Parts: sequence; C-alpha cells; structure tokens
Amino acid sequence: MVKKFVWYGILLYLCIKFKTNKTMKKFATLLIVGAVAFMYACGPSAKELEEKRIADSIRVADSLAMVQAEQQRIADSIAKAGEEKKKADSIAHQDSIKKHLIKAAKPAKAPKAPKKAKK
Repeated sequence: MVKKFVWYGILLYLCIKFKTNKTMKKFATLLIVGAVAFMYACGPSAKELEEKRIADSIRVADSLAMVQAEQQRIADSIAKAGEEKKKADSIAHQDSIKKHLIKAAKPAKAPKAPKKAKK
C-alpha cells in the first residue's frame, strides 16, 4: 500500500515538473497510466486467492472445533460435579440417619395387582 503512494508521489512530481514541455507532459501521463496498470496487474492471482480462501476456511473449522471441545469439557465438568454432589449428599443423608437426626424413609410398598372382574 505504501509502495503505491510512493509511486503516485513520484509520478505526480514528474507531472508537475514537466508541465512546461508538452512532450514531457505526454510522457508523464503515459507513465502514470502505465504505473496504474502495473499496480493493478500486481494483485493476487486466482490461485493465490483460492489458497487464501482454503486456509481461512481451515482456520475457521479449527476454531469451531476448539470451541466445541471446550464446551464439551465444560459440560463434562458440570456433570462430574453433579455426580460428586449427589454422592456427597447421599453420604450426608446416611450419616444423618445413623445419628438419628432424621428418620429413615419407609420402604415402598409393592403395587397391588388389579382385581379380576367377576363375570
């Protein structure tokens, strides 16, 4: 980008300096047109643009994979913490029963079989 401004500055200087002579003015104009065409032709080729696009898509895919891995790690951590909390609560509940702070839960009764209808 800076090179373009340097070239434009040099060409502008030549145009101003050689304004008195028509031949030099035409030459400077030709130089400016040539420089602009040269700058335009120096842009990235289609192959370079395609390589850049592929590299960008790979970078985005890698970033997404990293984000998904981090989300999975967080979800696993939360699940593990929940299991540890449940285990600690169960142990605390059993200790409370042993110390007679709370009563043990009554065992659940088996469901009764439905009575058969008489015919």
